[in-house]
Amino acid sequence: MSDEGPVLVVGGTGMLGGKVVSALQGADAVITTAAGYTRHSKGDTADIDLTGNANLADAAALAGVRRFVLTSILTCDQTPGVPHFWHKRLAEDRLEEQQVPFAALRPGAFLDQVTRFGGDPFTKRRLTWFGSSEVPMTFVLTSDLAAYLAAAVDADVAPGSRIDIGWDRPVSMHQIADISGRLLGGRVRVRSVPAGVLRAAGNVLGAAVPLARDMSAMIDWFQTGRYVADTTRQQEVFGPPPTAEDAVARLLTELGHTIRK
Repeated sequence: MSDEGPVLVVGGTGMLGGKVVSALQGADAVITTAAGYTRHSKGDTADIDLTGNANLADAAALAGVRRFVLTSILTCDQTPGVPHFWHKRLAEDRLEEQQVPFAALRPGAFLDQVTRFGGDPFTKRRLTWFGSSEVPMTFVLTSDLAAYLAAAVDADVAPGSRIDIGWDRPVSMHQIADISGRLLGGRVRVRSVPAGVLRAAGNVLGAAVPLARDMSAMIDWFQTGRYVADTTRQQEVFGPPPTAEDAVARLLTELGHTIRK
């Protein structure tokens, strides 16, 4: 990283208003992973993506930071119907409007997060997925994205760069099961929950539970087959993307599984 000054890393609900301006004074760069969609705490709301990121952009402009690194989302510029995707597009736009020199990394779905609802699915040899398990899409690992975010602070990129982040190719959940099965030496199955089930829940609970409708819209977008990264720029800036096999093997190892040679 740069030795020109401190790097401020913002995550979770973070700071709001004047506290953000104070925190950024003297900062050389900012990395933000803040998101309201994850609901990791009671304070997580869409306001984090909207008001929170807008406050960060405004404060970064006032502080004159050299580089602002935003954790965005793949295809956020194509998905006004998926609220938490579109909020990242609005955050990118705010940074551009404020003329903040930024790089927005747009990762695909986090495999280590979406496959682990209810525990380690590889121990049970069964993955659960919403919608068709045959539609290829882009996945990433959280640890890989963290490394790219850090590298982006001093990467040779133009202000306003948007960089898709993914693997060497899009893969379906069925292919993830096949890869993990080969690595573990046994069959891994996929239980597919019809997308319509989640859509119905989103329609019923939408007003009371906005997250349900948001998630339903996201799954519908996945089903289009257009949630796919163009990793050309990723390779130019950060080097060759991980292969699907390498990423799955590392995830299995992190979970304590023994990989077949």
